[in-house]
Amino acid sequence: MITMIQSHNDTASAIRTIDSEIETINKLKETLSDGSLTQALDLMQQAKGRIIITGMGKSGHIGKKIAASLASTGTPSFFVHPAEASHGDLGMITEADVVIAISNSGESRELLDILNYCKRFGIALIAITKNPESSLGKAGDIVLRLPNNGEACPLGLAPTSSTTATLVLGDILTVGMIERNGFSKSDFNDRHPGGKLGSILQRVSDLMHTGEDMPILEEETNMQSALLEMTSKRLGCVGFVNKHGELTGILTDGDLRRCLSPKILDEQACNLMTKNPKTINKDALASEALKIMHDKKITNLFVLENHKPIGVIHIHDLLNNGVV
Repeated sequence: MITMIQSHNDTASAIRTIDSEIETINKLKETLSDGSLTQALDLMQQAKGRIIITGMGKSGHIGKKIAASLASTGTPSFFVHPAEASHGDLGMITEADVVIAISNSGESRELLDILNYCKRFGIALIAITKNPESSLGKAGDIVLRLPNNGEACPLGLAPTSSTTATLVLGDILTVGMIERNGFSKSDFNDRHPGGKLGSILQRVSDLMHTGEDMPILEEETNMQSALLEMTSKRLGCVGFVNKHGELTGILTDGDLRRCLSPKILDEQACNLMTKNPKTINKDALASEALKIMHDKKITNLFVLENHKPIGVIHIHDLLNNGVV
């Protein structure tokens, strides 16, 4: 019985926390209609240097995430710790940069040296705070206002709703910069070569077989040569080109099984090949290649450039590299 009561209380507490933070995020919407968001994004987009994020305590932890999100999506950014800034790291901030300083109350004493530095050297400052009349709010060239809606913490002390709102505001800035800069999936891939994101965003060109590893013959080739080529290259297929080097067809091991006969070796490959096969561009995502193979129930795709084969990709290349 005690366990059931405790479980019920935990659930009720969780729901209260969620509701409180949703309420704060909804109030955040109301603070975005004064034009300050557009001004902040204009300033960030026009920056000739980097976006420097700073904040103390929990605001600092959120600031690190915002800096990481911006940097990974095409906006050069990094985090400067206020305490370290006062001991030499102010030299990391240049007049070409834009500083985003975060403090819920706007009165974090540790930020004072950075604020003074920005004023002294004319460095643009975006303030994120719930209090525009605070020291931070008055120092900021632009103020992005957090909702003054209290915390989800039952004591009203631990940063909870306020840090959630700050995190969401950081995501708003990140998404705004992605859209303004036309940041693409290809650009994202360049910055995420490792892990699951890296495997999802690999390009066909990263995985395809090229040069001597590519099974290619002229379309007038006899089937005996085609079988030898398919066997030696071990990709379960061979492509055929015309006198201009353009791909005209493909023969797979499945095709061979379907047309086996005593006279098959006397045939020309062009009589048995699949003409106008499905192909793909080298810059396509590997996941797109996998989808085509799945939809068409095939295991290979030739990669073309100006109608000429420059590579071939096999389904095993995709699966072995974590593409799903």
